[in-house]
Amino acid sequence: MRTKSSLPSLINLLAFLWASLVTCQAHSVNIVAQGAPLQFIPKAVATSLEKSQIPKDAISISVVEIEPGQPGKITAKTKVDWRSKQAMNPASTMKLLTTLTGLDVLGPQYRWRTNVYTDGFIRQGTLKGNLYLQGTGDPKLVPEEMAKMMNTLQNLGIQKIDGNLFFDRSAYAPNVMEHSTIDGESLRAYNVPPDPLLYAFRTLSFQLGKSRTADFIDISYTPPLSQLKVINQMQLVDQSCDNWKSNIRFNLDPEGDGASTNQLLTAQFSGSFPKGCKGVNYNVVALDANTFFTQGFAAAWELAGGTWTQAPTGQSGTVPLAARLLLQFEGIPLADDVQDINKLSNNVMARQLMLTLALEKMGKPATTKNGELVIQSWLKGLGLQFPELVIENGSGLSRNEAISAEHMTQLLVSARNLSVTDTFYNSLPIAGTDGTMKNRLMAHLRKFLHLKKKPEARIKTGALVDVRAISGYVMSKSGRMYAVTSFINHPNALKGLEAHDQLLAWLLNDGPDPKQAR
Repeated sequence: MRTKSSLPSLINLLAFLWASLVTCQAHSVNIVAQGAPLQFIPKAVATSLEKSQIPKDAISISVVEIEPGQPGKITAKTKVDWRSKQAMNPASTMKLLTTLTGLDVLGPQYRWRTNVYTDGFIRQGTLKGNLYLQGTGDPKLVPEEMAKMMNTLQNLGIQKIDGNLFFDRSAYAPNVMEHSTIDGESLRAYNVPPDPLLYAFRTLSFQLGKSRTADFIDISYTPPLSQLKVINQMQLVDQSCDNWKSNIRFNLDPEGDGASTNQLLTAQFSGSFPKGCKGVNYNVVALDANTFFTQGFAAAWELAGGTWTQAPTGQSGTVPLAARLLLQFEGIPLADDVQDINKLSNNVMARQLMLTLALEKMGKPATTKNGELVIQSWLKGLGLQFPELVIENGSGLSRNEAISAEHMTQLLVSARNLSVTDTFYNSLPIAGTDGTMKNRLMAHLRKFLHLKKKPEARIKTGALVDVRAISGYVMSKSGRMYAVTSFINHPNALKGLEAHDQLLAWLLNDGPDPKQAR
């Protein structure tokens, strides 16, 4: 027997599934295979694998040529099929599934909302009452956006706040906000857990560099916090910048435990820093969510010229029924968020997008399981069946997530039939230009400088210990478009970067005759 509270979620899912199935025929994809000769590894790729001691049964490759057609009727021909049906760990290329689903289901112009309520009133420039912030998971509530929120509050006639801060995180189920990692590195920024009120990725980013005017080290940080003091005890040394982080000792006292959200924090740097470093970022996640948000909000309010009757001691709480909405702050469009997720491979942003799918389509509290149900329903609506697919969090930062190269490539082909195809395509890192592909394929791309229309590779990358992955599009020198996916799952996977670059270079050149492959 289902409980009352589960019925709205079930009804929402069934409605979404029906709407998805209605569009199935319009977006179906026809991929034509070409038989046994396709099962080969390009010669340069095979040579690189051998040199890196990566066996051929540790890599999967799927390449299809996308042929132009009428809108919604794109077709494709398989060019390479090497172990493409094998379920593999895709690492961060899993973000392609999450972001494409998000764009198509929510729309590129979707914006997250952060609601600000109060249980008080405004009199002569003073808000006499508490502020309640209720988040929906905006993944890019950063200092620039917080400054806009502060200006909006002031435009309501508020100059001073006589009350406290309360944080309502009821949009997410508690278990999705737990801080668990696959590598034990809980202070690393890529391991930040989801949070409906995620501010600045809950990451302190210190900028370190030799001063331009004197022989000492400058340290600045972002986002501003109201009670953070930096103590710099580092020494400059004549060394290269290669391993600058290895000789730095960092300590935050006291470490955020939520006991007091407005206490004085001391960030102490000691050790040595190379003179050759012109500027580097030292990122750390060392404060609990309430402390980070309280001090970040307080600092932003003060930077905007606002004041407090008493410094806030922010704490968790739900919005009272009698509270009234002061403002609904909207974040940047989803299309811009997807740029960051794919180009910079931002894990927590991808996780929050998956939870947003659950929140919007099945109601709160959002769970990872409901996010997966929405994605699976969307795939069925496109006529796609991926029985081997395993989704754990939607970011690829997982030892359990799995998909085949064939199906990831099929997803890329399907994207060409969707109205969001250009937004999705433009979000992928461009080889030799930006994102995680900025320094890849440089030598290969230089060979095409004489061409009027330059070939390009738009590729999402993925990397974990024992995993290397690529998936995206290649526009060849002759103007052909290829969708390509390749996964390496092996202890030597780190060395597989060259093999993947050789595969992409092969496609930029339109690929050799299969007889030249082995």
